[in-house]
Amino acid sequence: MVAGAPRIFVSHLAGVAVFDPTGDQVGRVRDLVAMLRVGGRPPRLLGLVVEVLSRRRIFLPMTRVTGVESGQVITTGVLNVRRFEQRPTERLVLGELLDRRVRLVENGEEVTVLDVAIRQLPARREWEIDKVFVRRGRKGGALRRRGETLTVDWSAVTGFSLEEEGQGAESLVATFESLRPVDLANVLHHLTPKRRGEVAVALDDDRLADVMEELPEDDQVEILGKLKEERAADVLEAMDPDDAADLLSELPESDKERLLTLMRPDDAADVRRLMSYEERTAGGLMTTDPIVLRPDATVAEALARVRLPDLSPALAAQIYVCRPPDETPTGKYLGTVHFQRLLRDPPYTLVSSIVDSDLPPLAPDTPLPAITSHLAAYNMVAAPVVDEGGSLLGAVTVDDVLDHLLPDDWRETGYHGMEEAARGQ
Repeated sequence: MVAGAPRIFVSHLAGVAVFDPTGDQVGRVRDLVAMLRVGGRPPRLLGLVVEVLSRRRIFLPMTRVTGVESGQVITTGVLNVRRFEQRPTERLVLGELLDRRVRLVENGEEVTVLDVAIRQLPARREWEIDKVFVRRGRKGGALRRRGETLTVDWSAVTGFSLEEEGQGAESLVATFESLRPVDLANVLHHLTPKRRGEVAVALDDDRLADVMEELPEDDQVEILGKLKEERAADVLEAMDPDDAADLLSELPESDKERLLTLMRPDDAADVRRLMSYEERTAGGLMTTDPIVLRPDATVAEALARVRLPDLSPALAAQIYVCRPPDETPTGKYLGTVHFQRLLRDPPYTLVSSIVDSDLPPLAPDTPLPAITSHLAAYNMVAAPVVDEGGSLLGAVTVDDVLDHLLPDDWRETGYHGMEEAARGQ
């Protein structure tokens, strides 16, 4: 960005791709790092927090940025892959400055920060934050939504250096609205505990549930403890039963029972059933929400169920044919119908006529190594779990198996194999 180029609002940089000089993508922008200065001087922009292919977050100094334009960041190609660690004098622009309540110097009016703008200083490779986009109105009230917005100089506001209690998170949440749950979870993991709790409160139940499933256990427990009990129960209901069971197993017995009591009886029953099995067995790993159809269902009905947007690809890969009832634990398990087979037969075909009854199911006490071997041997991404009486209890999916095969801290440390490969490339 050359001197005289227009300012860039930082919300437009969230998730933007970062390229080296040869045009190869090296990562995406997840935040910006600034250093506040005294005397109302605009903060200096130190660099970008870039998430590389291995999900490791590294620091990219602004002195190594050669261009910020057309929805992309161009670098010199020299990257330090050491993990980014925030210093006490640094501020994360997206994570800590947006949604902050500050005051206009002119009249002391309290306003909310919606965005900030950065610019490159003339004839230098230094950047600074020089404009603040704010909204007038009381925090959280009707005026908060309808209030007048205006862009002012950095020196026209005060209050960024103060630690704010109860800072909102609406603008930050909107900035990362398009992120996949796993990527938003990575954003949350790198925020301060205070900010992490504020963002969690701002997310709706379904979105927070999806993100919680991708967070390390310590972060899950921390966030759940900051929610009101009724809301915590709602989020647990929105999570996959196996993930909710894993999270509740980390809580003290009294907290666990209190939250289960607040959950809907059907959801709580599924979670209690999962918690009755050993953790690293098919019963402990399975989900209780696979696609279950009766023998007289048609291919058209099966495809309609597969199309449901809330299903993971692994669960959508096959349906399980059982005698009533249609929900786990069901009546007699008859077999599996694979998604590819559904595509090859006419819509009016009964699923009972194309069922694969030769594929052996898993017993609920099947240990993790045997589950892994089963999925590999039969080239499956999910497997049914059936009890001694022949009733379908649930299904184990490959993502849950991988979760338990990887090291406990894999979400924090990243995929080292990918990282080494990317570095060598």
